[in-house]
Amino acid sequence: MEERHAGHPWGPPGRRGRRPPWWPAEEPWPPRKWRRSPGRHSFVGRAGCLLLLLVAVATVAAGIGLWIAAIALGVVSAPAGALAGALVAFALSAMLIGWMARVLSAMAGQLATLVQAAERVQDGDYSVRLAEPTQRELQTVTRAFNAMTARLEATEDRRRAFLAELAHELRTPIAVIRGQLEALRDGVYPSDPEHIEPALAQASTLERLVEDVRTLGLAETGSLPLDREPVDPAVLVNETIAAFRARAEAAGVALAAELPADLPTVSMDPARVRSVLANLVSNALDHTPPGGRITVAVAAEAGALAVAVRDTGTGIPVSLLPHVFDRFVKGQGSTGSGLGLAIARDVILAHGGTITAENADGGGALVRFSLPLSPD
Repeated sequence: MEERHAGHPWGPPGRRGRRPPWWPAEEPWPPRKWRRSPGRHSFVGRAGCLLLLLVAVATVAAGIGLWIAAIALGVVSAPAGALAGALVAFALSAMLIGWMARVLSAMAGQLATLVQAAERVQDGDYSVRLAEPTQRELQTVTRAFNAMTARLEATEDRRRAFLAELAHELRTPIAVIRGQLEALRDGVYPSDPEHIEPALAQASTLERLVEDVRTLGLAETGSLPLDREPVDPAVLVNETIAAFRARAEAAGVALAAELPADLPTVSMDPARVRSVLANLVSNALDHTPPGGRITVAVAAEAGALAVAVRDTGTGIPVSLLPHVFDRFVKGQGSTGSGLGLAIARDVILAHGGTITAENADGGGALVRFSLPLSPD
């Protein structure tokens, strides 16, 4: 797997490193200007050469101006042709100095605009965007800056939406727990298991939600811990199905596994992968009517362990399909938090695998995930 250098999230200094997520897709990484090649100069080098040329031209122009002044004062004498040539040279030098001054002034203004925009981002304004300048070097920097601010703005929008949804999900169990406890305190309800159980159930819901948020936070920072060990996939699948057997029978749904006899052991975190599989089976049971069927198929293919959970239920709404792995996304009538599939995605990605969801041919949903047989 690709390693990150401490203190340098996109690779160690002096090396190419990783491509930053906000770098424009149409621009190469690392930037071409960072690779020295014959006849190519960096932005700083070009600016330095331009400044040296400006000084040289100014020196020549000053010399010519002094010579013309000396001729005009009669200190030296010169033919008319030489005087005319000196005047032309002086005029051309003055024009070149003016042009170079305008170029440097424009570049300085664009750099000042970039600095001001960076200060706005530092203050939390991620909506700032810059118009592209004419200099190619500054164009690359400007595109990268605009891509970075766009990503920061999208991340901030997701953060605010996440906090709003989290507050909504926390409010319900807290309200139930408080209501039950107040009723018990005031003597409205007797202190018996029948009236204590709802508060305990909501406390468990609250505990699961907090743990889900913790898992998401760890995955977001790339620090989701995995306690890997060699696992027999057949044992893991059979144990998961056995845990849902009673629920499936009560719902009138057939629950089966398709397990080849020669499945290899896989290095994984069994608790986390079992939670992923349990979430997929639970979702399938929620959306499969009586008389339906849920199948968990496992196979070793192309260097990976492939697991597919298929049901004959109502399927995934087309409008919801592109977002099923987003946080707090859930179908109509769902009683869950909407975090299950988001956590499943993060767990599988942490293992170096992939996960997809689609509507199966003939109806129902099909969710597949794969785990590498030889993790990095």
